[in-house]
Amino acid sequence: MYTGSLFLLHSCTSTKQVVKEEPVSTAPKAQQEFRAAWIATVANINWPSKPGLSTETQKQEAITLLNFLQSHNFNAAILQVRPQADALYKSDIEPWSYFLTGTQGKAPDPYYDPLEFWVKEAHDRGIELHVWLNPYRAHHKDGKTISDQSIVKKHPELVMFLKEGYWWMDPAQQAVQDITNDVVVDLVKRYDIDGIHMDDYFYPYPSYNGTADFPDSVSWSAYQRSGGKLSRADWRRNAVDKLVERLYKNIRAEKPWVKFGLSPFGIWRPGYPESVEGFDQYNQLYADARLWLNKGWIDYFSPQLYWPVNRYAQSFPVLLGWWAGENKMNRHLWPGISVGGDGGDKNIDEVINEIMIDRGMQPQSKGVIHWSISSVTKNARLADTLLKGVYKKQALVPASPWMDNKAPALPVVTTSSEGNVCKISWTHPDEKDVFHWVVYSLYGNTWSYKILNRNDRRAALDKTKQEGTITRNLTKIIVSAVDRTGNESEKKELEIK
Repeated sequence: MYTGSLFLLHSCTSTKQVVKEEPVSTAPKAQQEFRAAWIATVANINWPSKPGLSTETQKQEAITLLNFLQSHNFNAAILQVRPQADALYKSDIEPWSYFLTGTQGKAPDPYYDPLEFWVKEAHDRGIELHVWLNPYRAHHKDGKTISDQSIVKKHPELVMFLKEGYWWMDPAQQAVQDITNDVVVDLVKRYDIDGIHMDDYFYPYPSYNGTADFPDSVSWSAYQRSGGKLSRADWRRNAVDKLVERLYKNIRAEKPWVKFGLSPFGIWRPGYPESVEGFDQYNQLYADARLWLNKGWIDYFSPQLYWPVNRYAQSFPVLLGWWAGENKMNRHLWPGISVGGDGGDKNIDEVINEIMIDRGMQPQSKGVIHWSISSVTKNARLADTLLKGVYKKQALVPASPWMDNKAPALPVVTTSSEGNVCKISWTHPDEKDVFHWVVYSLYGNTWSYKILNRNDRRAALDKTKQEGTITRNLTKIIVSAVDRTGNESEKKELEIK
């Protein structure tokens, strides 16, 4: 933590003067909660709305989504950039996505890098941008023509055709693990992203292959010939485990502030806890998600708890409580929620209830991810209810102390007065260490705050506020700095006279 610089405070009068800083006895605190939405590009679910749109239309659609998130007090977007071993960004490893341009391997024209655009526009709105990748899907059934640049044609020995029309990489092959690792490291190195995110598609769902077993007999036989002793199921799980651990370590080594998030199927195994019934990801996706959480190979864990509170066999709070009990390393546990797309009272109540249950069960690190952004953008009643209720106040993303627990330095703050307006400006000795600013203000006995983005250096506050017949005076302000991992600087009060 930086301790050497002075926090300069000037009174809001027509003549500037330095006011002696005073420690805060009961410092105000901005709300902390992860408020995110998935933005799916596969099959053009969320963005872009269809393949082959003009560059300008793609940009406008992205800005519309980001403006919505900002105006509704969300603080993170999880953008799918690798739906089928392709790229919605400039990559030397994989081809441009069909879902972007309508032709796999074709760049946008006029050229732009969509991910560079999304990162800048998100950060300019104070929103974290996490990139979402599918680790093993080689070609989606809606992905149209397979180009010569696709892994399906370049490395047919690494992929399998599934009966429902998908192509899937073989997770047990070292070359497959290397490709996914290289894609992730490349993204972390070249883009100013805030997180890498994986979803629940590890080994494919059985329905993708007509319920037949995954066709990996060649690599399984090679493993046996090499003297391997694991069962086939354990061998598959071990392959996925190795990739998850490797990605976590390599992301941390490259950029320690980039979070690694995982969003597995919401049930680990039927019977865990005892009332739970349903799909067994451990034995069918070969995803030992509990192990990854137990080991702390992630920074945030978002099981897809897409069931209502009162469904006995898959109850939202029951499953959330079980996963919380498995969170041995105290990572963020931010569940995914999805309760339907209509604007009826039942669905709206369910969303609000699940957010409130999460807050009550996990006060140390609150937050959910909405599946998907369209469930909110296309549901005006839900969006309005969120904004007037649980998302009424802005929130910072909760801090991640295992990543970084050093708070940034104090800002240097200057104020001046113009009529009824107190003008506030600030500088910082290490601006690269700051992702947000928080301006706190005290009117009467009530503190409020405004979270600003990295580019802001000034704010203006009325010196008096009229609330009915009561006039409240601005008596104190604080400006704090928040870094990329959520650490907030110390707070020093400025008396306003």
